[in-house]
Amino acid sequence: MQAGSAGELGERRGMAQVGFWQKLLAHPSYDAFWRDQAMDRVLAAEPLKVPVMLVHGLWDQEDIYGALAVYRAIKPKDTGNDKVFLVMGPWYHGQEIHDGSSLDAIKFNSDTALYFRQEILRPFLDQYLKDGAPKADVPPVSAFETGTNTWRRLPAWPAGCARGCTLRPTPLYLSAGLKLSFTAPKAVDEAFDEYVSDPAKPVPYRARPIPPMEGLAWSQWLVGDQREASGRPDVVAFVSDVLSAPVKISGQPIANLMASISGTDSDWVVKMIDVYPDEVAGQEALGGYQLMVSADIFRGRYRESLETPKAIASGTPLLYRFALPPANHVFLAGHRMMVQVQSSWFPLYDRNPQTFVPNIFWAKPGDYRKSVQRIYHAPGQASFIELPLVTTP
Repeated sequence: MQAGSAGELGERRGMAQVGFWQKLLAHPSYDAFWRDQAMDRVLAAEPLKVPVMLVHGLWDQEDIYGALAVYRAIKPKDTGNDKVFLVMGPWYHGQEIHDGSSLDAIKFNSDTALYFRQEILRPFLDQYLKDGAPKADVPPVSAFETGTNTWRRLPAWPAGCARGCTLRPTPLYLSAGLKLSFTAPKAVDEAFDEYVSDPAKPVPYRARPIPPMEGLAWSQWLVGDQREASGRPDVVAFVSDVLSAPVKISGQPIANLMASISGTDSDWVVKMIDVYPDEVAGQEALGGYQLMVSADIFRGRYRESLETPKAIASGTPLLYRFALPPANHVFLAGHRMMVQVQSSWFPLYDRNPQTFVPNIFWAKPGDYRKSVQRIYHAPGQASFIELPLVTTP
């Protein structure tokens, strides 16, 4: 906050002498410099020669993108469905080699990491590295289903279940009255909800005071209670009615925000949240808990191209469509679903000045301005989350 921009912070900390810092400054967008060294693209161009097991943490605070991006890149080469294996566990980065019975306040009723090491990883390594070892009984995808706290054996990802279910994209609408519903908005509803985004008072990515980015405080922030954010005036929270039956999702939710701004640039943070009942038997800390199941940020200047930034037309409702991290989760009966929308996630991400500048690294103090953000939910201008909904006969 004192430095203002990320570029100025680097200057103050002596980063100018670091070669890679200079490359960061020169390539603020996803151009050829980044595409040509993206590991999923590199591996997609190589032959598949050895069996591979990819391990993904559903709440990986370091790299929630990489394992599944590599899976998408190399799985098409696995024509026999017997060389590329995927494991998805309820873990922070690297938790699969530690205790996996809980993640902050969330308990899984078993040591999921120990199960992985004994029942999935060990048989897999034995089969390929030890002479005479039996063939491992490991499915193509081993995915932990949060909510029900159950391991699922799947033929591929995403699949929803082993057999007998349907996985289909289903819109969950952000509706008038800050409601969340599978019913499309009607003409009589209010056209939008709005909030003021002020770069001088950005929304923190966790409740203040924010500890250093090390240890368990950093590794577990993705499951932190989101009630602090939902009570801010610069965060809009759309909430469903209490669920009478479970809702299961398996795959990537897709945010479809129809929004306008009074500035010329903006960030959009969208969070898919599981709201626990007000009281949870035997787990007082989980009463009313708001668990972030999937969330991400999108910088508005890249709405049309990730390589070429463009100023946003002020006051014009525009569609911002972007994928959220994968989830394999069941919203249980008695819970509610919530979607939070905000325009900063600080200091996890640098502040958007909300005035278009060629390179945000070098935004000046006068560029940081308040902006009125409107989220539309009218017919023809509906905002919704496209959920990978799993249904059974």
